[in-house]
Order: sequence, then C-alpha cells, then structure tokens
Amino acid sequence: MSGGTARPVEFRPVRRVCAGMTEKEATTYLRGRVDPARVLNPGDHGYAEAVRVWNGAVTARPALVVRSESVDDVRSALEAARVAGLPVSVKGGGHDWAGRSVRSGGLTVDLSGLRYVAVDRDAQVATMGGGTTAADLIDATTRHGLVTATGTSAAVSMAGLAMGGGYGPGTSAYGLALDNLLSAEVVLADGRVVTADEDNEPDLFWALRGGGGNFGVVTSLRMRLHQLDTALAGFLMFSPDDAASVWSGIEHLLADAPDGLSIDSGLVTGPDGSPAVLVSPTWIGDAAEGKELLAGLDGLGTVYTSRIGPAPWAGLIGFVDSIAPAGRHYAVRTRNVPGFTDDVMAVLAKAGASRTTPESTIALHCFRGAAARVAPDATAFTWRVPHFMVEVIGSWWPDDREPDRHRQWVERTTADLSAHAMPGGYVNLLGPDEGDRAADTFGPNTAHLQGVKRRYDPGHTFTGVPLPACD
Repeated sequence: MSGGTARPVEFRPVRRVCAGMTEKEATTYLRGRVDPARVLNPGDHGYAEAVRVWNGAVTARPALVVRSESVDDVRSALEAARVAGLPVSVKGGGHDWAGRSVRSGGLTVDLSGLRYVAVDRDAQVATMGGGTTAADLIDATTRHGLVTATGTSAAVSMAGLAMGGGYGPGTSAYGLALDNLLSAEVVLADGRVVTADEDNEPDLFWALRGGGGNFGVVTSLRMRLHQLDTALAGFLMFSPDDAASVWSGIEHLLADAPDGLSIDSGLVTGPDGSPAVLVSPTWIGDAAEGKELLAGLDGLGTVYTSRIGPAPWAGLIGFVDSIAPAGRHYAVRTRNVPGFTDDVMAVLAKAGASRTTPESTIALHCFRGAAARVAPDATAFTWRVPHFMVEVIGSWWPDDREPDRHRQWVERTTADLSAHAMPGGYVNLLGPDEGDRAADTFGPNTAHLQGVKRRYDPGHTFTGVPLPACD
C-alpha cells in the first residue's frame, strides 16, 4: 500500500456530561478532550480561516469550531453539541455554495485535519480521510496510473461530493463519484462509529450514496480506482451565435457514442471579454478512436479557440476553480434537462445574453453511459436516465452594491428552465430554501430515505441538503 499513510484511530469513551451545558462549558469540556488550539470560538486565532468557505457571500459565524484530527475528536464534538443544544454542521472542503458547513450559533465539525490518502495499487482501492479533497486524491492516485470519478473542482471534499452525487469528466466511463464508493466510516449522532458497505449497515450505505450529508459524519471512505494514464480532453470556445448548432451537434455525437465519451458545455466569457460557448470533451479509451469521435467538434460553429489533446487526470480537474475562485460572491441554482430541445436552447441563449456580470456562467454536465445504467433504486440517487445537469451560477465581486440583480438573473433563468426540466435537481446544489423540490429530487426513493433518517438520526442532528420531512 502506498500513496499516503492512514491515521490510526484511537477510541476513547466519550465522557457523558449533563444536559444543559452552556457554550462556554462546551468549550471547556472540548478543550479537555481535544487539543485546545483546535477548539475555536469567534476571535480566536485561526477561527476566521476555519469558517471561511468558497462562497464569500456566506457570513454565518458558528459559536464553536472543532478542527478534528481523529474519530474521537468528532465523537467529542457531537457529544458537546448535543448536551449544549448547539446545531451541528460539518465542513469538509467548504465548497457548498449555500454555506451549510458553517451555521451561525452552532458547532462546526471541521474535517480539514482528516486529509490523508492510502492507495492499494493491487486492489485498485483508495482509502482517504473525511476531509480529503479531490486534489489530494488525484495527487496520490495518478502517480500510480490510477484515477476515480471526481468532480470538476479540485477543492471539493470527496466525501461531500460522493454523498450527493459527483458529476465529472469520468461520469460516462466510471459512473458518478457515489457509484465508486465502496465503504464509509461514519460517526452517528449518538457517538457510535459504524462502517457502512454492501454487507454492513446496508441501508445507511444506500442512503449515503446520493442522500446528502443527512445521516452522520463520514470520517473515512474507500473508493474504487481505475487504470488510466492519460485521457483525450480539452476545450473549444465557439461564438454564441452558433450555440444552437453546437448543442445540437453535441447531442447528436453523444447519442450513439461509447461510454468513454463525455461532453460538458457552458456559457462563459471568452478570452476577448465577449460571451462564448464552452465545450469540454473527455474521451477515456483508445486514442485513435477518440480522435475520430472528436474530429467533428470543430465543424459545429465558429471556433474562437481549440485545445484538445492527451491530458493527465490532474489536468481535467480544477479548471472550474480558475473560473469560479474562492472568495467571490455566488448564487447557484440547478435543473436537469433531458436534452437540447429548441425551448431549452432558447432559454440558455436568453440567459447568456442577459448575464449581469462577465463572471456569471451556466454549466451543463453530461450524464450518460455507465452512470445511466445503474438501477434507480440501487442508491439514493434516483434519476438515472441520460440528461444534462444545469448549474446556473451568478457571480459578483464583494464590493458590488447591487447583488440582488445577480440573484434575480439566477432565479429568472432557472424559472424559465423549469417548464422544460425533469423533476427535482442535483442534490449537492439544492438550496436550503428548496425543500419543496426535495421530494421530486429523490422521487420514489423518498420513503426509503425517510426510514433511514428515522433509524440513524431521529433527532435531526444532521441537516445536510434538503430532505423531505419524515412523517
């Protein structure tokens, strides 16, 4: 085994304390159980960094942050939160646009100290800590010619990504990130530590794959790896006047393509500052076959720029981080569309022309192939038919004096898409105010999820993404 060192887990019994503990008493209790320097209140050194998240518009300030470095730290934090009556949030990579990882007045379990990766090259399995990011995982696995399904951002935590889904350049070939999850170590609200996989706690394992962070704190996870040295990938930028022909061409190309082909797209600002249609293909397979498949992309419209060639997996992940860096202000909504109909393309064209800032984007993620062949009830992720997941991302600078106009652009665009969209949306992007869409998102899996919630978190310690209320 190589690629990192897994930290040994040392379990100590959590000392039961009396209910009604104050925040100050909770802090004192935790500093007796955890390194005092890692138990932070507002104003403490390191607190500002600990509560900083990707979306600079998030201003929530927890009462207490525990920078956990072990399973026992997490157990102690949950015990203190329970007896002090503090709402709990869990921070992995802090990349959730809604800022659910930091709740004002609550206790944040920060997993940034649980970042490690161990690679079993023979078994093609990676074991990682709950705070491990996509960048951490890629760095450890690609040196062995191994990869797994990651998202498009290098900063996202793998645990958070997999619990909600995990669209990315490998979706067609490898499935979603959650489809590659083999097991998870989970700290439950009552302090119990369980391992969830196909044979142990199978209901919890089912719910973790697509049900969001609603069931416990994932302190470590194991993921399946795949042999890959390089992919054929890159991007093209087209004139927005050719958007219809570009999207129609993408849909035609994907219709009968092998699983190795995935094509994401979007509306962005081009190198010269004008709007552009971005097309980002990824081919995993024989290089000659891939070149033949992608040869027709240049003919779909007026090409501003084209860069396609052999690329390491690390080169495919993180491009979005340069387009949408941490610290700017964001509003995000999501819809799934079954294809590029005339109506869908008209909405996208209108939205592209009416963007309120050059930094605002629309991203369309391809879902097909291996991901679409998983049974809808095999995991909590329900919608397993081919589609394009749409991210509408409003972005503006912190000193902008009219932020509402950017949020309104996001709301208008998603409202216009709703008439042509599938039920629900992408779990990892649903806003905290979109509980009414949760039942549509989980569809026929809703009742099963509610049952798992009642069993593993009856007190609703973990709120994660919206989940329909239990009866």
